[in-house]
Amino acid sequence: MLDALHGLVGWIPLGLPAFLFVVTVVVFFHELGHFSVARAFNVTAETFSIGFGRPIVRWKDKKGTDWKIGWIPLGGYVKFLGDENVASVPDREKLEQLTPEQRENVFQSKPLYQRALVVAAGPVANFILAIVIFAAVLMMLGQPTVLTAVGKVTPGAPAAVAGIRTGDVIHAVNGKKVQTFDELVKAVRADKSADLAIEFTRKNLPMTVHLKPRLIKAANLYGDSVKFVGIGIQPAFADSNARFKPVGLVPALKGAVQQTWFVADTSLTYLWRIVTGHSRSSQLTGPLGMANVSQQAAAAGFMNLLQLAALLSVSIGLINLFPVPILDGGHLLYYGCEAVLGRPLGERAQDVGFRLGLAAVLGLFVLATWNDLVRLNLF
Repeated sequence: MLDALHGLVGWIPLGLPAFLFVVTVVVFFHELGHFSVARAFNVTAETFSIGFGRPIVRWKDKKGTDWKIGWIPLGGYVKFLGDENVASVPDREKLEQLTPEQRENVFQSKPLYQRALVVAAGPVANFILAIVIFAAVLMMLGQPTVLTAVGKVTPGAPAAVAGIRTGDVIHAVNGKKVQTFDELVKAVRADKSADLAIEFTRKNLPMTVHLKPRLIKAANLYGDSVKFVGIGIQPAFADSNARFKPVGLVPALKGAVQQTWFVADTSLTYLWRIVTGHSRSSQLTGPLGMANVSQQAAAAGFMNLLQLAALLSVSIGLINLFPVPILDGGHLLYYGCEAVLGRPLGERAQDVGFRLGLAAVLGLFVLATWNDLVRLNLF
């Protein structure tokens, strides 16, 4: 407990503002997506909230929307006229009490396609935010290429046995010059059976070692153990071990779209592997893990914090598109049923769906939080 308390005290000065920044930016743009499209269709928004619980700050705009920032920074919501709660469940009694003029601006009275667009606008806003951030970072920093400084040497691997250490800079393999880590990997794997002469410098002192590649065990993106031919080194992840190429607007946007797609594809693949039993759920991260990562990103620089916000934005957009009642994807599922049936689902069916959806979301939250506690050695 004392260690946990000490860690919390040390986290607050940098971790707390970093966490609040990341969560607030991502949630704000998600809810702004819903809000903006709803306003475009003349839907009356009663409340726009960042966070839950008692408001720290609140104000009203000219159209009567109550804007507020709650003291629990774990989400947000837009509550429309006629909603019973923040999950946009219709309040039947309240709807009956509205005047004909008011009902024209109620979310539930709008055509099906408009309701679907309002719901989908939140996740879409998250994807747009991620693309904008990734593109901005690319334009400001440039496209990085990792060079050949050694960051980590796997114990017992050929490189470690031969004497290569962290900080060494590799220049050639079997006389062939290598300038990037990708070139180094290709050179090592070019002849799997050959002894390799690795030329490198250590504190500007030229050195050469001879070694033979072998199968190396490592964890892939999904936490699974994989084997590949190598010598057991990882590059140093620092600006000093990277070369940055300037990037224009169009290439930056293209790269940002590709990066957003990569994050989404990797996340969906991992979740599918969990469902099918091919990966463990221990890599799922909850609020505590995100708070810890926010501190690390902020310590590495504001650009890293921005990229973390982009990663979280993609994740929030994806999660909200899952066809689970209570999430945006659940609403879209209901609208799909309405389009097929020609009428909305019955109140009983919707109520059961929302209860099951809430149970599923809470279960996922508990699992992710448990993973965080285990990772932080609090259990």
